Amino acid sequence: MRRQLDERSDAYGAMLLAGVSGSPVAEIVEREDGFIDTSKFGTAFYFAPFRRWPAHHRAGMRYARGRVLDIGSGAGRVTVHLQGRGQEVVAIDNSPGAIEVCRRRGVHDARLLSIDDVDASLGIFDTIVMYGNNFGLFASAPKARRLLRRFHRLTSERGRIVAESRDVSQTDDPAHLAYLDRNRSRGRMPGQIRLRVRYRELATPWFDYLMVSPGELANLLGDTGWTVGRVLESEDTYVAIIEKSPRGPGL
Repeated sequence: MRRQLDERSDAYGAMLLAGVSGSPVAEIVEREDGFIDTSKFGTAFYFAPFRRWPAHHRAGMRYARGRVLDIGSGAGRVTVHLQGRGQEVVAIDNSPGAIEVCRRRGVHDARLLSIDDVDASLGIFDTIVMYGNNFGLFASAPKARRLLRRFHRLTSERGRIVAESRDVSQTDDPAHLAYLDRNRSRGRMPGQIRLRVRYRELATPWFDYLMVSPGELANLLGDTGWTVGRVLESEDTYVAIIEKSPRGPGL
């Protein structure tokens, strides 16, 4: 989702606003080929306290140091946790509903902002966090490389990115395998998924969401000034600790 959403298109924010009271709400994702899926966790995952996070999510927080940018903050679970540790965090999301939920939950600095609009006006960060599969917000390989180079300039010498993604090739589902083949035939990365989020009568615009294997991630980082320092595996997603390369970005 590149740009800020409005009231009619903010299905994601409406879902979070419905879930902030604790009511069970399903998260529905529709893929461009007609495949529809729901999260097994619903919205509860967005509001989960740290002790209930998956183990690799908890482990990844050990690498979030200094001043932090939380990209795609959702309901603010990462920001709330880091604020509790005394860290300064800027939470951004392009969903007005998500930012409203963040503020209700005590996020000190929540801004309605797309990943595309992150720039020097936000200041310098020591860590960028992209949880909730939010490496996907890079959308495509060219955009990922462009923004990774920008993030290199917007982070300190010890800057790092703590990002979550998924290896979508690890499936035996015929519908998913067919979609991956369709992407390859169109010259797209296999995990460059075009989807939208639905809630009741609302739907977000269609957007590209990039999921990569650890190997694909390492290739994407080439010449951007970043390198994979560590990968925290799980049976589902993984968290990559991405460090600045001593050589810096290529030309």
